[in-house]
Amino acid sequence: MKNLLFVLIGILPLTLFAQQEPDMSFEFSIEDPAYQKEAGPLLCIDSAHNNFHTLEGGFAPFARVMKEDGYNLINVDSSLDVVEQLKACDVFIIVNPLHKSNVRNWVLPNPSAFSELEIANLNKWVEEGGSLFLIADHMPFAGAAYDLGNSFGFRFRNGFATLAKDVNQPDMFTLENGRLLESPISGGEITTVTTFTGSAFTYPEKAIPVLVFKRGDYSLEPEVAWQFNEDTKTVALGNYTQGAIMEYGAGKIAVFGEAAMFTAQKIQTPQGEFKVGLNNTDLAPQNPSFLLNLMHWLD
Repeated sequence: MKNLLFVLIGILPLTLFAQQEPDMSFEFSIEDPAYQKEAGPLLCIDSAHNNFHTLEGGFAPFARVMKEDGYNLINVDSSLDVVEQLKACDVFIIVNPLHKSNVRNWVLPNPSAFSELEIANLNKWVEEGGSLFLIADHMPFAGAAYDLGNSFGFRFRNGFATLAKDVNQPDMFTLENGRLLESPISGGEITTVTTFTGSAFTYPEKAIPVLVFKRGDYSLEPEVAWQFNEDTKTVALGNYTQGAIMEYGAGKIAVFGEAAMFTAQKIQTPQGEFKVGLNNTDLAPQNPSFLLNLMHWLD
């Protein structure tokens, strides 16, 4: 427990107090794009739910990779009270939503960011053939996404998930350590996927787990984000995952418990600049290929 607390507290200055911003210098060249320029499917990125990451913000580097692969992207800043609003979207992407009560206030409770009507509409849209990409990071985002995920059978733990390890580094899910599983999106070519402190969740029987936790991995669940002590609730993650995919009716859904792995950010620290996500070619060299495989499966 103490070692685990040390790992997460060691990450604290990098994630909460340091300057974190999208890495707009990040570039990723695709030799053989899936689609001709602007001829691909339409990706709709949610910004109507106090999202921490949006098309013009934290997920701008993600958008850059998608455009390179031929996708079209639009921002969706209206609620989902009418299902027809989703009709034009091939993939609807929700990244780190928040209830309005938790904006700049990362303490419990963390209510749902979505109304019951919005959740019903998203379920109907996916069941009829839409594709949903839901990402809910560490607390409080996992709490805000719980009701939506649960409607599809995915149940988030509203905490900070981490692999058992002795050093302060991102979590590496690999074929070798058994935490990266063969799936339609690993394609036999991905051997490692790196995440940067997120949440964990259980999944329905018909889902395909992709990134799995094992014995010794934990979720720390504080009352205030990033504030840990010896009394912080700790949950073993032996039966949890940080990434899973599933067919749902005529549609598809991908659920992941970490957002930085799919974009590119940089953080200024006293030791210099630290790259988080797709731009970290040392610690996350296969994340861009993993992302493309995932989007190709969703579309």
